[in-house]
Amino acid sequence: MKVLFIGSRLYDDLDWYVKSKDIESILTESNEEAINLDLPNQVFIVPRGMDGPKQVALMHKVDAIVPLIGIDPPLIDIAHMKEEVETEYGIPVVAAGVRAVELTSDKIKTKRFYEEIDVATPNYQILHSPDELALEFPVVLKQGEGQGGKDIKVAKYIDEVEGYFNEFDEALCEEFIEGAEISVEVLGFNGEFVALPPIYKGETTLEGTHPLNKIKSGPCMVEGLDNNLVQHTAYKIARNLDSDGIFEMDFMYSRKNNQLYAIEVNTRPNGTRYLTTATCGVNSLCELVNMAIGEFSLANISNKLQYYYSAEIPVGNYQGPKPNEPIKSFEHNDFVVHGPEGYQRVTARANSKEELDELVDKLT
Repeated sequence: MKVLFIGSRLYDDLDWYVKSKDIESILTESNEEAINLDLPNQVFIVPRGMDGPKQVALMHKVDAIVPLIGIDPPLIDIAHMKEEVETEYGIPVVAAGVRAVELTSDKIKTKRFYEEIDVATPNYQILHSPDELALEFPVVLKQGEGQGGKDIKVAKYIDEVEGYFNEFDEALCEEFIEGAEISVEVLGFNGEFVALPPIYKGETTLEGTHPLNKIKSGPCMVEGLDNNLVQHTAYKIARNLDSDGIFEMDFMYSRKNNQLYAIEVNTRPNGTRYLTTATCGVNSLCELVNMAIGEFSLANISNKLQYYYSAEIPVGNYQGPKPNEPIKSFEHNDFVVHGPEGYQRVTARANSKEELDELVDKLT
């Protein structure tokens, strides 16, 4: 089996799995100084865009293509390449299609999509001027495109809204939901979808604390919230997007209103994947490989499901015990260290909350 991977930054997360499956790995990358270029069987440095990867795939007659892109801008190019390569050459590309990317990469289109499929989302309006504001404070101001908290502001007063419009001509304005932030990964391929256990990402704050600075945990245990409802809603969203790959769904739960609200969808590998793997034993990146080689199924996912308590803690620079090889796998580890130096995080798992607390104390 020969698989082309696009992008090297995430490749070390699954290199061990690719080797365990005896897959011939070919990788394309646009940055000749990128990390992980020593891991695949072959590497090709190509110009930015999808024409280079497509040509490499055709030249080497690969059996499947797996994009490993963790940022939003290239996703639409990948989606168009997917449609062309699958239609004209019959090579599966494990990624979201054009419709799914178009609906999820623009937060305004995502909000309208939620309304169309009858999924609750915070009240919102599109502002072209602070004078149009009709929602009560506090409100959340966003741009249609962007990830990782970029261009998001929690405004408590009108002068803060006016300040936002000093930089932008338009804003998606949402009511601020006080409550729990939740993420859930959904895997989809060939019309089959499975929602993995929800992850708790902390509480919403008026300061707009960045997710990387919060301690996250799994499974989600929020009083009053039924995790089955979260998974059912995430499954409904994925089924209506009707595409392939990984979907990360972000939700908020208001204890005051006893209401789950859908916030956004990412159609790419995401930051909660380590916690999801630690919590339930299913590694979403490895499942992309399984989709490529014909080993993905709901039955296989069900057989892999495990049940752990997990936590992810920001540590800056990790100085604790060294993990076993492969260091990015929970196969032989109860913790994984990830992220760049200065911004490293430790994700740990254990059989009970008490054991998890002891392990976290040892590691941090």
